[in-house]
Amino acid sequence: MDKHLHIVTLDTPWPVNYGGVVDLFYKLQALYKQGIQIHLHCFSKDAVAQSELNKYCVEVNYYKRNTGLKGFSLSLPYIVNSRKSKTLLQNLNNDNYPILLEGIHCTYHLFKKHFAGRQVFVRLHNTEFAYYNYLAKYETNILKKWYFLHESKLLKKYESIIANKANLIAVSEQDVVVYKKEFNAKNIIFLPVFVEHNFITIKDGVGSYCLYQGNLSVNENEKAVSWLLQNVFSKTTVPFIIAGKNPSKKLVRQAQLFTNVKLIANPTDAALNDLISNAQINILPSFNNTGVKLKLINALFIGRHCLTNTAGVVGSGLEELCYTCNTGDEFLKRIEELIDKPISQNEINIQKNKLLQLYNNEANALKLIDIIWREND
Repeated sequence: MDKHLHIVTLDTPWPVNYGGVVDLFYKLQALYKQGIQIHLHCFSKDAVAQSELNKYCVEVNYYKRNTGLKGFSLSLPYIVNSRKSKTLLQNLNNDNYPILLEGIHCTYHLFKKHFAGRQVFVRLHNTEFAYYNYLAKYETNILKKWYFLHESKLLKKYESIIANKANLIAVSEQDVVVYKKEFNAKNIIFLPVFVEHNFITIKDGVGSYCLYQGNLSVNENEKAVSWLLQNVFSKTTVPFIIAGKNPSKKLVRQAQLFTNVKLIANPTDAALNDLISNAQINILPSFNNTGVKLKLINALFIGRHCLTNTAGVVGSGLEELCYTCNTGDEFLKRIEELIDKPISQNEINIQKNKLLQLYNNEANALKLIDIIWREND
């Protein structure tokens, strides 16, 4: 008998042009390959149809988000309140298929108890309250800081309510720990993210530079780059490339102060992957320990040495594949050790075995199917 599944996504999963939709799109692809009949429901700001998604879904529905003041609430998180839709609820109630809600963002109707008697699963992409608290911590704009703090406060209360209203599927082991500790979550498991890569492609030889890559418009990523410039690359002549989306004028000016630093704004996906694979060291510290760092996983699949800090790797299961440093001096010392050192075949084999064990789309699709229909039987 055919297995049908409703999936509600916080954004349109195509094109895959930022980290938040990677898990969404490659999950669709992997479930489709296992014969799952997917009924997809996408929230987005513009609700533009994407024909690529029709390859993997029996139907695709689009819902426009209530952005700006229309989506704001004093009692509900903006990321939730801006994604409520009567049409969505009607479409979900046309049958009794299980429902997978992608992110806390899509749980409004679960919160409102509109799914009585239904099998509902929530994919946790983050511990959102903690993530927004980190955003507030590094925000310099007063209005934005207030918004992030307000959202974090609302999210903590909201997530505590959602925690035991459905079966939760976290992207990191760290998020499982937090949800159990903070919210006493009973039904929560870890399932790794679905990824772009199916095999390891690490280049032979030695690269000539260190690389940081990420969405530079996110204040936490800008903070990480700024920290690296001040505490690491101001003290060495090793070339350092910064690559990512929409860097601020402030970050551009800061990078220009150093002769060994180059900033590449808005590289294409192909150009970015070339930068990652040709780098000698991918340096990816983080200032929050929520969710999972897709840029780190990407670097481990196609890059040479990876250098991060504890927050950047905790809960990912990839700790043994990265060099971990937490101070500027530790980063400097490790860069000196690795900048001329080829990655060994033994290191590549360890990387390959661990990555393909954890981030195997086919195996993880089968696990997800078992979770949903085991609960559904």
